[in-house]
Amino acid sequence: MSQQTEFERIEAAALRRKRVVRTVTYVMLTLWALVVLFPFYWMVLTSLKSYSSYNSEYIPQLYTLSPTLQNYEDAFTQVPLAGYFANTLIFTLITTALMLAVTVLAAFAFARLEFRGKNLVFTLFLALMMIPNELVVITNFVTITELDLRNTFAGLILPSVTSVFYIYLLRENFAQIPDELYYAAKVDGTSDLKYLLKVMIPICRPTIVTITILKVIECWNSYVWPRLITDEEAYYLVSNGIQTIRESGFGRENIPAMMAAVVVISVPLIILFLVFRKKIMAGVARGGVKG
Repeated sequence: MSQQTEFERIEAAALRRKRVVRTVTYVMLTLWALVVLFPFYWMVLTSLKSYSSYNSEYIPQLYTLSPTLQNYEDAFTQVPLAGYFANTLIFTLITTALMLAVTVLAAFAFARLEFRGKNLVFTLFLALMMIPNELVVITNFVTITELDLRNTFAGLILPSVTSVFYIYLLRENFAQIPDELYYAAKVDGTSDLKYLLKVMIPICRPTIVTITILKVIECWNSYVWPRLITDEEAYYLVSNGIQTIRESGFGRENIPAMMAAVVVISVPLIILFLVFRKKIMAGVARGGVKG
């Protein structure tokens, strides 16, 4: 009887420790979530304040009793925000489509095809990841300028259609597919392209979806390259547009309207991540598992 009582006491103590650890963990995660989400809350809150109420606050208020959507109307009427959106959408869709074509074909070649010097070429290809991005930007800028492609969508898109990391990630996924499937398909007379489309891409769809979403986010947030290669407002992306708004008298004077523009630009990416977050995690996890 005493042994059973002692066992129950130890079990109860372990359960209490587990509950304490879980409570502390959730408290810390909640505090961290508040720290991370507060800038988004402040951005949305400021965008809902009127110009007069915002300027009359000597001490910033964490709430507003009279929210307004006038700032969102001003963001679209006072600056060409819709044009920035259209340019970014064109840039993102075309760049992502071309990048997927290049990435899938290159990953298939490195993972499945046999040709002389394949391992050496792939090693040299991976070595490109060691080159600082600043050097790549400078080289691309000189090339695009010499080709007279500044202030064009071609100049914006071409340097972004290849990614060594995405090719490496997808190549690792393709390499996990058993060779027996490929040999069986070749015996049946299946071409390499058909095997890629019918077998490899469906199997590795989570990783391809992840790459697509990450590329969309990358294109949407692109700043340095568009800033270098375009100096005409007709080709500005949303990131450059926000910088232009901030530097203009409108942005410096009307902070709530500028925050409204930032909210409008941020919402598509937030929705995209919330909708596809499970696929992103699944794709990254699959890319990190070998065998």
